Amino acid sequence: MQKRLWLMGLGTALALQPAAAQTKKAPTPKPKTVVAAKPAATGAKLVETVVRKPGALTIPYSKYVLPNGLTVVVTEDHSDPLVHVDVTYHVGSAREQIGKSGFAHFFEHMMFQGSDHVGDQQHFKLVTAAGGTLNGSTTQDRTNYFETLPNNQLETGMWLEADRMGFLLDAVSQKKFEIQRATVKNERGQRVDNAPYGQAGEYIGRTLFPYGHPYSWSVIGSLSDLDASNVNDLKNFFLRWYGPNNATLTVGGDVKTADVVKYAEKYFGPIKRGPAVQNQHLPEPVLTADRYVSYEDNVRFPLLDMVFPSVPQNTPDEVAFEALAEIIGQGNNSLLYKNLVKTQKAVQAGAYSNTSELAGEFTLQARAFPGKGLDSTEVRLRQSLAEFEKTGVSDAALQRFKASREAQVVNGLASVQGKVSLLAAYQTYTGNPNYLAVELQRLRALTKADVQRVYDKYLKGKHAVILSVVPKGKPELVAHKDNFTVDKAGYQAPKDQYAGLTYVKAQDTFDRNVQPKSSGNPVVKVPALYEATFDNGLKVVGTRNTEIPAVTMLLTIRGGHRLEQADPAKAGIAVLTAAMLNEGTAKYTGEQLSAALDQLGSAVRVNAGNDNTTVYVQSLTKNIPATLAIVQEVLLHPRFDAADFARLKKQTLEGIANQVTLPVAIANNTYGRLLYGPASIMSVPAIGTTASVGALTLDDVKAFYAANYAPNVASLVVVGDVAEADVLPQLGFLKTWAKKDVVIPPTVAAIPQPDKTRVYFVNKDGAAQSEIRVGYLTSLPYDATGDYYKAYLTNYVLGGAFNSRINLNLRENKGYTYGAQSYFQSTRNPGPFTAQAGVRADATAASVKEFMSEISGYRTGITDEELAFLQSSVGQSDALKYETGGQKAAFLARLVEYDLKPDYVTQQAAILKNLTRADVQAAAQKDLPESMYVVVVGDKKQLPAVQALGYEVVELDTDGKPVPAAAPAPAAAVAPATPAPNEKIKRKSKDADGKKTKEKDKGSDAK
Repeated sequence: MQKRLWLMGLGTALALQPAAAQTKKAPTPKPKTVVAAKPAATGAKLVETVVRKPGALTIPYSKYVLPNGLTVVVTEDHSDPLVHVDVTYHVGSAREQIGKSGFAHFFEHMMFQGSDHVGDQQHFKLVTAAGGTLNGSTTQDRTNYFETLPNNQLETGMWLEADRMGFLLDAVSQKKFEIQRATVKNERGQRVDNAPYGQAGEYIGRTLFPYGHPYSWSVIGSLSDLDASNVNDLKNFFLRWYGPNNATLTVGGDVKTADVVKYAEKYFGPIKRGPAVQNQHLPEPVLTADRYVSYEDNVRFPLLDMVFPSVPQNTPDEVAFEALAEIIGQGNNSLLYKNLVKTQKAVQAGAYSNTSELAGEFTLQARAFPGKGLDSTEVRLRQSLAEFEKTGVSDAALQRFKASREAQVVNGLASVQGKVSLLAAYQTYTGNPNYLAVELQRLRALTKADVQRVYDKYLKGKHAVILSVVPKGKPELVAHKDNFTVDKAGYQAPKDQYAGLTYVKAQDTFDRNVQPKSSGNPVVKVPALYEATFDNGLKVVGTRNTEIPAVTMLLTIRGGHRLEQADPAKAGIAVLTAAMLNEGTAKYTGEQLSAALDQLGSAVRVNAGNDNTTVYVQSLTKNIPATLAIVQEVLLHPRFDAADFARLKKQTLEGIANQVTLPVAIANNTYGRLLYGPASIMSVPAIGTTASVGALTLDDVKAFYAANYAPNVASLVVVGDVAEADVLPQLGFLKTWAKKDVVIPPTVAAIPQPDKTRVYFVNKDGAAQSEIRVGYLTSLPYDATGDYYKAYLTNYVLGGAFNSRINLNLRENKGYTYGAQSYFQSTRNPGPFTAQAGVRADATAASVKEFMSEISGYRTGITDEELAFLQSSVGQSDALKYETGGQKAAFLARLVEYDLKPDYVTQQAAILKNLTRADVQAAAQKDLPESMYVVVVGDKKQLPAVQALGYEVVELDTDGKPVPAAAPAPAAAVAPATPAPNEKIKRKSKDADGKKTKEKDKGSDAK
């Protein structure tokens, strides 16, 4: 089920006018900079205060408006010593126009490049050094920027956001512009051009919406538009849309409202109001016939999307569409599951309701098995709609939807960021931060007739966009021959909104160059714990947290994929066994199990990884007894149905076969085989191989379960709104779980390390990007206070922080990648050191060279400033570690897994405080050896440049087998990469800038 609450967006549409003759584009005028004659009024006006009411699901807040139009929303939450600062601008790609797509997203990148009083890359550096995290994202309808910080850094967070709102443009240089344009191109390569089905959204947008409609292009924009843009275009975009009157500042956490308002008045108040921004609305698109479009992609499974126009967000019918999507295509009780997945007519199938400010889309989607034509898939989708017309909405289905949706809302409020993000979205899109009450009222009042009505009005007998994505060279698999082309007739470019814009700086009565001072680090208390050990060996650890009426439990069973070391021919059985436990119990079929959980708004999921199998449990407090009854069934009485096994086995085999279409999977699998060698089960993916999974039987699964699921190798953690005295008696069924003699295989002796650095190259024809892995298998098992922890600290500046050396070099300095990182990754068993990135194709060899240069150079040590940054950043980050139920559960699980005492964090703090540059250098020289494996997965056109680097190069196929040698290619003197216009890094004694990449929600970018 796709929940709209967390993906809301709003934007002003472009007017669609009659066509006009094309004229030569005039040069973009450069905005003028002037200084305000006198300080602006800064006093905030209180608009409203909402308080929590007993029994009501409410986010308490106070709302203010500054004279310059900035809306300020504050919610106090003193449960954890942290704050979240969010600035949401009511501008997304819907504010753009033909020929200038991608500007909103591009500008999001530029907002991290420094301002008048904050140096280049300093925004990331200052927040990270304070122990915080930060990011930004762009959708069709809004752009937001946010930081989560320890509570002593509130003023710093607001100072940073205000500076880039009011003092950005003079710091925007041509060099920064070019660097970020290269970064955006890399992002598009990673998320669109090099991703399976990556262009599907773009095809749907330009087919569903009229030419010129602001939803007819993608948020990330086109490469041609990016190439045609210039720095003045970007500056004018800022001046038009980034005024305080088009923004909402939302702050939440361990704050005092009066302090937030005071800082808002000080830092944001003097910023001049921008041009007025009017909300606009467009008519919903009307299709007079089904529109068929298609394209070929590097995919294994043919994809069919059937998209109907629906309703904009925040309209009364929105929740009915969400219910309709769940009934038709979400979960084991949906029609699409029953008609396509259960019957093995499709690998996946689902229905989704997506809404934005100007329009909505209702999508039916299915991925067919290889070689199957999408014409039959379309028939089955239409048959499922016809079946809904006959069966309608049942009382049980409606109640399941309501229960599961309300539980999602509750769990979404577990973090300060969740609360702040929701308030910011509601204010931006509706002007009412308390819109949650409206949504809950609509949800509770929803009837079967409402759901049936929206189906009859928007889907029954209506036309759709039908997109076919088929494997390359298989055009015959499309559902129907293309019958649609974009019609540009009737379009006229909208009136220029950017003429005559002037950059007016604020007049201050204080010095903005002075960074706010912060008090000492907040005191973070490790949660108070209770412990119990049952007679069968099961360990239980818990803590109570009453912030929301919900409970998270995590049952961890040791073993996982590593158990297959005893019989490698059965690789994949741990994953398949866990999947079978989700398919039903002796009491419930898979459909009945799903229905019972949805009725409670609960989740029970079994998953297997390399080292453990876990049972994740989420429940509202009031439903704990009923949820635990289901856990008992799932864990102790699995159904093990033959038909379910056959279906899951087939899907698993298809997933294994699909890996050869995914450069990331090819790189990871190749790297794993090199690291661990053929003697270790870890050289095989946890999902298994075609041969091993193909030979598995249901009896194998039953035997694996009987031998390895046991309490004496398990632990349970309980976090949430339930007392020890209440929950322990409800765990009685776990006391009856029988002990077993489970044999955890010993660690396989480490294979000899490479005698020299070699490059292993795997060809991926036509790859827009290359995947790179550099590393080796360490001898370090996980420890919390020993050599492994010191290795983690050592790597932080190299590739672990937002502004690491590796990411600063490859992304910010060279423009080769959207993000690069390095890390150590061990469990009870030693794991690898890995440096990795996806880089643009023509920068493949140059990126390998830079990786090796950075790792080698790091052995010479770090600067004093880098050490100070490391100590400050890691030392202050504790405030963010134990906020949500999931974070607390992971912390408790780690205590049990590694036999740690809760005070280990105090020991870590002492190690960090006493760390010296010499310690880091010694660890780097020990843990970053000269010889490493280098894996490159990319187009073979890049091979000559890689060979020219001077390393021995071994060509492998996707199965890890050597490729017969061909005639040597001419050596290239220099790797054919064109860096962004920024010269080689000059690492001075106090240089430690840069940042790292994270992903966010659909249609958005994150730095």
